[in-house]
Amino acid sequence: MDPSTLPTAREHQRLAWARAAAGNPALELERASVDAGFRSYWRTIGNVPSRIVMDSPPEKENVTGWLKVRELLRSGGVRVPGVLSEDAEQGFMLLEDLGPHTYLHVIDADNADMMFEAALAQLLKLQHIPVPDGFPAYNEEVLLRELRLFDEWFLGVHLGVSLDEAETERLFAVYRVLIDSALAQPQVLVHRDFMPRNLMPGDGDTAVIDFQDALHGPIAYDATCLFKDAFLSWPEERVARWQARYHALATEAGLPVPTWEQYRRDADLIGIHRHLKVIGIFARLNHRDGKPKYVADAPRFLAYLDAVLPRYPELQALADLLDAHVRPALQGASAAA
Repeated sequence: MDPSTLPTAREHQRLAWARAAAGNPALELERASVDAGFRSYWRTIGNVPSRIVMDSPPEKENVTGWLKVRELLRSGGVRVPGVLSEDAEQGFMLLEDLGPHTYLHVIDADNADMMFEAALAQLLKLQHIPVPDGFPAYNEEVLLRELRLFDEWFLGVHLGVSLDEAETERLFAVYRVLIDSALAQPQVLVHRDFMPRNLMPGDGDTAVIDFQDALHGPIAYDATCLFKDAFLSWPEERVARWQARYHALATEAGLPVPTWEQYRRDADLIGIHRHLKVIGIFARLNHRDGKPKYVADAPRFLAYLDAVLPRYPELQALADLLDAHVRPALQGASAAA
């Protein structure tokens, strides 16, 4: 027998824990989904109803934060997965099975309006939740650290681009504009990955998952994340209409959104921030973690940036950098492939 096919100690531990937690010694597990981080999700076989086992190795991903944010969201009426058993020490949880499909699997041009309306109902609940004292903030340090993923991992490691002193100075001036805009926005509870792959359609409410990295931050972040997804693109006119719909609903609900004109700018700039951050994360997943599939979406982010940057002359330095370094590198890679 090939030793590489033998179960690892963690696999034995996971199965034994799942059987004990579910009270079913004959239960088996199959992979339910693949996560970009260190967590993994497993669906039970031979158990009715089926359950999901979250495996979060404690040395990599502590489940305590997930549980705290889940309770915060649940207390605010947000639909989140039910927890049937938990073991923070070993890093396992037994969850209700919300089904095999996320929004990303089932959304299309015909049902998107209806599905996003349901998603926004959850987002409004989330944004209404009072942020507890001491809750981590989307502060300047975090915002800059995320932006640096772009120049360090995407430009530097992935593309092999070394910016000169003047280019670096101009890029950091762009970062300053983006950070100042984010900090000036009304601050609410922010999911930080409120996108189709983290929303689960159901018979009742849309369920929200992967919320453990929530912060107190800019109000335009999550709606922009929803409509300008890392894995799915929509025509700009539909995105603008959905943003206007969110703004109207949030205003009606009494959330602290600014005027539509200001909100549109806030959404554009926090969108640029997120696109730079995510493209940097995808490059890091490739080069540090051996997960190459994500960085193939780089052209999607370039298209997002191209659609917005012309509206903001103060961000011209970023547009120039994309023209000088990113576009030629991506075109060269495409030609080589």
